[in-house]
Parts: sequence; C-alpha cells; structure tokens
Amino acid sequence: MSELLEVHDLVVRGEGYWPEPGDDIAAGPPVVPGFVLSVFNPLAAVAAERCLSRLTKPRNARTGIVLVSDGDSVSAEHVRQAVAEGKRIGPLFFFQSVPNSIAGWIAAKWDLRGPVVCVTDGGEDEAALLIGDGDADQVLIVEVGADRASARIVSGGDPT
Repeated sequence: MSELLEVHDLVVRGEGYWPEPGDDIAAGPPVVPGFVLSVFNPLAAVAAERCLSRLTKPRNARTGIVLVSDGDSVSAEHVRQAVAEGKRIGPLFFFQSVPNSIAGWIAAKWDLRGPVVCVTDGGEDEAALLIGDGDADQVLIVEVGADRASARIVSGGDPT
C-alpha cells in the first residue's frame, strides 16, 4: 500500500458553491434534465460546474469524485409516502434514488474518468486515499446539504 496523503497535504485547485452572491435562492439551482422533484441533484451539479469551470489549470481526466451527503431526503420521503399510499412510483425516482447517479452524471458531462465514491462524511480523507493510492490525480469533493452545496477540486503536492 502506498503512503497515504494526510488531509493537510491536499491542495485546493478550485471551488464552487450554491448559493453564491447573485443567485436567486427562491428559484433554486438550475434544473438538471432527468432529475425531478428534489433540489439535491441540481445542488450537486451547479456546485460541481462552478468549481470545474473556474479551474485555471486544466483538469486531469484521472479526476475522481467524492460525493458527501446524507442522501436525497426529499425524494426518499416522496417514495416512502407513495408506497404507503399504494401509488405508482415514477421511474426517474429509481434512477435518482442513489447519490451516485448525479456523481455519474457530473463525471460524464465533464469527462472525469477517475473513481466515484459516495460517503456521509470524510470527503477529504477519501480524496487523500484515492490520490495517495494512485487511483486519481485530482478529486472533486462535492458536499450537498438540504439547501446548499459546495465543491472543491483537490490534488496532492505543490500548488504551482
């Protein structure tokens, strides 16, 4: 096993957030085609897009994604309630019910070819493991809460 990077050895290459100054919070983040009802997936997508589009140094195709969240509680509650009431569940809810669906969408849109990992905490630790083990050169860490999201792309080593 290779020597693992410590959290303080990670270098932040770019960042993006929802909301940011000027965002229409009442309207919410931009819609992501194929995802319905909840803002969970649009929050992840807009934070990732802002982060990746602001990179001054080109991103590496060996960029992994670590999605940090407690999951999409709005969609989960919708499905729970529909099942309890004997209603039909729309097929998009099966697709978006797992957090890695939006992580995969982000990877495909931005041509990121590293590993995708979803965790409830420890995004920096997971990123350090992926970089330290040689699975990725950079990692996009996306953290999603109920009404906000942040994304930062990190790598190991010298920031220059």
